[in-house]
Amino acid sequence: MGLSAQRRREIRKWQPQELEWQDIVVKNVTMQFKRVKDEATSIKELIVRTIRGQQKYEMFTALNDISFTIEKGEVAGIIGTNGSGKSTILKIISGALIPTRGTVWVDRKKVQLLTLGTGFDPELTGRENVYLNGAIIGYTKEYIDKKYNDIVKFAELEGFMEEKVRNYSSGMVSRLGFAIATARDTPEILILDEVLSVGDMFFRKKSEAKIREMIHGGSTVLIVSHSTSVIRNNCTKAIWIEKGRLRLVGDPNEVCDAYEKLKDV
Repeated sequence: MGLSAQRRREIRKWQPQELEWQDIVVKNVTMQFKRVKDEATSIKELIVRTIRGQQKYEMFTALNDISFTIEKGEVAGIIGTNGSGKSTILKIISGALIPTRGTVWVDRKKVQLLTLGTGFDPELTGRENVYLNGAIIGYTKEYIDKKYNDIVKFAELEGFMEEKVRNYSSGMVSRLGFAIATARDTPEILILDEVLSVGDMFFRKKSEAKIREMIHGGSTVLIVSHSTSVIRNNCTKAIWIEKGRLRLVGDPNEVCDAYEKLKDV
C-alpha cells in the first residue's frame, strides 16, 4: 500500500536540525504486519477458506516505537535475540520497507546493505555473480573490471569463480558478498546484516580489519549481529532491540553486559 499524500507531506516537513551531524535518524518507528491466524493445514483447506472468505488475520507488531540516531562516522551495532526485529529495522533504513508509523531519515543513495546471499543467483557462476551483485549496488562494468581481481583475492576464492554459486558454502557466499560490497574504497554508509559472524576465524579477522579501514576513511557503519564479541570489538555504540522494543542504547560493553544477563536468565 502506498503512502498517503498527508504522510508524504509529514515526511518532507520532518527535517530536524541535528541532521547536520547524523547519518541515520530513526524516530518513533513502528512496523506492523498482517499475518494469517490459524494457518490452513493443506492447500485444499487454504483454497476453501479463501473462496469462502474465512481466512482470518491478525496484526503482528515487529517494531514498537523505536528511536535512535547514528552519527556520521560512527560504528553502531544492533543486537537482540531471534525475532526481535533487527533485520526489519535494517530493511526500513535501507528503504526496502515503509514503516507503519514513524520516520527514518537517511540518504539512501549513500547506503550499501550487505546481507548473506542478497543479490546472488545460485545458477550463475561466482564470476557472473560479481558483475550481477556489483550492478545491483551501483558499480559500473568498468569499475568491476578494474576491481575484479582484488575482489576475488579478498574473498579467497581463486579457483572457484567459474563454479556455480549453488555449490558454494554459506561462508564462501558471505566472503564474496563482503568483498563486493567493500570494493569501493570508502562507502559512506555500510550496513552489515550478520556478515561478520560467518566464515572462519581468519576471514573474520580480515573482514573486521577492513571495517576498521573504512571507519578511518570516514564511513558510517551499522552492524547487526548475534555475537556480543563482534559488537564489543567493532562498535562505538550498541543498540539493543528485544521483541520489537528498544531496551538500551549506549556503550557497547554496557549494552552487551545487560543483554548477556538476559540470555543467562
